[in-house]
Amino acid sequence: MTRVARFVGAVLATIAVVASTAWAALAIEYSDLRSPELRQALAIAFAAGTLLAFAVLPHRRRTLVGFLVAFAVVLVWWLHIAPSNDRDWQVEVSRLPSVDVAGERVTIHNIRDFDYRSETDVTPRWYDATFDVGDLRSVDLVMSYWMGDAIAHAMVSFGFAGDRYVAVSIETRKERGESYSTIAGFFKQYELIYVVADERDLIRVRTNYRDPREDVYVYRAQVPLENVRRLFWDYVREINELKDHPAFYNTLTTNCTTNIFFHTRVNPGHPPLSWKILLSGYVPQYAYEHGRIDTSLPFDELRRRSRVNERAQAADQAPDFSKRIREGLPGIAP
Repeated sequence: MTRVARFVGAVLATIAVVASTAWAALAIEYSDLRSPELRQALAIAFAAGTLLAFAVLPHRRRTLVGFLVAFAVVLVWWLHIAPSNDRDWQVEVSRLPSVDVAGERVTIHNIRDFDYRSETDVTPRWYDATFDVGDLRSVDLVMSYWMGDAIAHAMVSFGFAGDRYVAVSIETRKERGESYSTIAGFFKQYELIYVVADERDLIRVRTNYRDPREDVYVYRAQVPLENVRRLFWDYVREINELKDHPAFYNTLTTNCTTNIFFHTRVNPGHPPLSWKILLSGYVPQYAYEHGRIDTSLPFDELRRRSRVNERAQAADQAPDFSKRIREGLPGIAP
């Protein structure tokens, strides 16, 4: 082996060890051990122990083997951390939705319909509703922005005859006292939940009550009705699956946009994966480029006209909230 090859190999091995050490330390820090102090102590011990071992011990190959064994122990332990539906949940995610299916008729249980007087002054409430899938007319992409153009929360809303809408938001299912962390989201810290809700809940809380208020846009999907139906049934399948088999949220792979993308793959001719799926704020541009939303306007004009904040604030608690926020939106027939 040449000197250059040995050098390159050493550099690659060093990078792999550093990356693996960082991952293992974070996996311990964000593990299911109850004591925060113990988690932190073990994470520091793993990282410091690795550094000292490679710095002090004379036999690098033996040290590497020892490191790989220690890393494997952490990895196997982490892989065995299981999700649960039985925790002390925050009230907004305390109830899992489920769907009873009888042919083309579906009854959705635990549709969230919180009554907001402010972001924190809330009356929790849920209801059940029955829909005929034969009455399914549309699906809308709902985007909510709060920190620039690159990051957004994506939702879908299914429209039925009679201006009936049911929205679905893919979220972290947080426990009481738990807050969101992007890094923690890589390490099995949050279960996954599909919040099925009235639009007066999911949209109105963002346009009317969040502080600061978020910018919400509604885009009508320009796809065949059979695609809408297949997408709806795939959501139903996943909602019921999560009720019986909980799963973890993941910041990169299992989130509000990647899961929407994976659901759309039930339809033929679905668009390919793109970096715009990962930078969620660009999902509308991605949909526009592939002709999945209205393309009769330049994208910037479409985006400007698809903002619903003023309509939502005017409609507020009106029973026809969903109809009113869509009045005049591009791609939606009056």
